Amino acid sequence: KNVKDERRQFLRELGRKLNRPPMQGENWVRVTALGGYREVGRSAHLLQTRNSRILVDCGMGMSGENLMPYVNVPELWDYTDSARPFKYLDAVVLTHAHLDHSGFIPVLYKYNYEGPVYTTAPTRDLAAMLLLDMIRVSYSEGGDAPFESKHVKEFLKRTITLTYGETTSITPDVRLTFHNAGHILGSAVAHFHIGDGLYNVVFTGDIKYEHTWLFSAAVNRFPRVEAVVMESTYGGRDDYQPTRKEAAETLKNVVRTTVERRGRVLIPVFAVGRSQEVMIVLENAIKRGEVPEVPIYLDGMIWEATAIHAAYPEFLNKELRELIFHRNENPFLSDIFQRVGSGEDRQKIIETPDPAIILATSGMMNGGPVIEYLKNMADDPRSTLVFVGYQAEGTLGRRIQSGVREITLYEKGMPITIKMEMEIVTIDGFSGHSDRRQLIQYISSMQPRPERVIVSHGEERKCLDLAYAINRRYGIETVAPRCLETVRLR
Repeated sequence: KNVKDERRQFLRELGRKLNRPPMQGENWVRVTALGGYREVGRSAHLLQTRNSRILVDCGMGMSGENLMPYVNVPELWDYTDSARPFKYLDAVVLTHAHLDHSGFIPVLYKYNYEGPVYTTAPTRDLAAMLLLDMIRVSYSEGGDAPFESKHVKEFLKRTITLTYGETTSITPDVRLTFHNAGHILGSAVAHFHIGDGLYNVVFTGDIKYEHTWLFSAAVNRFPRVEAVVMESTYGGRDDYQPTRKEAAETLKNVVRTTVERRGRVLIPVFAVGRSQEVMIVLENAIKRGEVPEVPIYLDGMIWEATAIHAAYPEFLNKELRELIFHRNENPFLSDIFQRVGSGEDRQKIIETPDPAIILATSGMMNGGPVIEYLKNMADDPRSTLVFVGYQAEGTLGRRIQSGVREITLYEKGMPITIKMEMEIVTIDGFSGHSDRRQLIQYISSMQPRPERVIVSHGEERKCLDLAYAINRRYGIETVAPRCLETVRLR
């Protein structure tokens, strides 16, 4: 409301650009890999036609040196105009809010990108929350964020939200439709219809091809599709996950065992997605008396993210909508959850030895309040550290999960050595990513069957494994490009 005049002018200018006459000549379509290919993190794809340049996702790397996508390639970055290097970028399409897909978008506005971002309403809200929290965490840990809050505001001013199934023109020759991806709240499979029936390409973003506690299964039926750019996080030949029911039973057993020995359960979670799934399982288990009733603390941005879930029940699955709308039972608002609202609250929890369950960010333990709990609980053999989400290469979570029992953390800038005496448990089945079986089923049951599959968003071996399996089983042309490679689709 405060920037309604600016937004009105922005929409007018966008309307004029959408109605510009297309260039004449040969029509073609290509995808350039700008990040997240044969790796997890910094997802970014450049979809190009003769008339359009569209950036699909623009995320941050999760660890190491490769934190930014290759947005300075000549196809996207105008080296002749230092003031407006992204002036030829027509649109950004954001599939979901996680920072490995959204985290670099404010940098585009830092360099005076003036175009729109298309996404769903929950993704807009969740992304703004995570981006602002990223700035806060960066400064609190003595570092610098690559952008400022004013750049997040520019992103919000130019965001255009779409609902699932709504089709809109985003350039003179490209129409976009979002469909449910089943990954997190508001996550979307992006279907692009190019030209007048020239070509159709689908970008899955991150998908869950299974009905979960929160969402319906990802959509894989489209009017037309010739090519699919899909994720492969769990695409390796051995990446088979247990069912949601089996995962819930394992979590309940871990909680019961830990509480019986007077320990505490620490669960590193992403603020969006895994937090809410774990909350639903725990709320249901305590309500049924399947686990002891102990305090459940939510630390980090979990409380705010959960509030956004409560604000968009129409994006949840049928069962949850039934509970919320018709039975007036919202599991996210249960009294069993206690918000950790300050450092003082966190310190009280740390100093209280009584059994408790603590959900804290970040999910890969590469920062956030979970580190404070780890420093104080690591030497307690009665307590349990439970991984319920993917741990990327190079993160602290992956190192601990892989068996490292002596780690270095920092206290007031000084390194300290921590010995891991607490029990370490990994519970598969909570992931918002499809496992290998589901990824292959997603393609095999897709209607219509695509002619080509491009594999991304996975460690190198997993990308290659999945591409090989799809090609061998179904005879579909597959490719697993490296970053900076371009694939011509037509």
